Amino acid sequence: MERTSSLAALEVDPDEPAPDLEGRDPADIVAWVAERHRVAFPTGFGVEGCALIDMIARRGLRVELMTLDTGLLFPETRALWRRLELCYGLPIRAVLPERTVEEQAIREGPSLWKRDPDRCCELRKVGPLRRALLGFDAWISGVRRDQTPDRARIAIVEADTRFGLIKVSPLAAWTRERVWDYVRAHDVPTNELYQRGYPSIGCWPCTTAALPGEDPRAGRWRGRAKTECGLHQLAGRR
Repeated sequence: MERTSSLAALEVDPDEPAPDLEGRDPADIVAWVAERHRVAFPTGFGVEGCALIDMIARRGLRVELMTLDTGLLFPETRALWRRLELCYGLPIRAVLPERTVEEQAIREGPSLWKRDPDRCCELRKVGPLRRALLGFDAWISGVRRDQTPDRARIAIVEADTRFGLIKVSPLAAWTRERVWDYVRAHDVPTNELYQRGYPSIGCWPCTTAALPGEDPRAGRWRGRAKTECGLHQLAGRR
């Protein structure tokens, strides 16, 4: 089937969920986009990403797997990365920032994530992903509507004007519990940090464990109003 990079060809209202995909199995949604577009899946190896890798591998779908190697990943995240590659026999490409952490410190000053986390995320995540997605028609995300108030508005399929691509969120309608049920049922590898009280895992300087009763994302950029790294950020929000 001929693939297209035109957002207009999507033929869905970017402000509304695609009605034909609502309620569909996430694996069917991934298959739907993989059959029509050149698609990438940049994963941070959260439980959602691990579940989607399993779905992609089980169906042998044509999806390029990648991860943003910020240079600030937890050792446990790196170990999971290699484990997933071995488990599924699929390469997961490292997407690197233009500068190492040390080079960034020389140019921007040390520990940029403490002084200006938005700038750090732009340099080590958003910019690298924008470059990595060049040549693709669509990208897959693991976000869910129940994660944050902003994410409650995401559509399963939408026009992502930030990256100029089609964005597909196959797990949008799933709950955290349903994702965990899936990975347990299929024996999917997940990050060891989940067992140590880290329900949301990013770069180590900006991630702490969550306390009992806290929101699952309370450990991300603790003490700041910041709630998103910028990859899934809605206009006007941080």
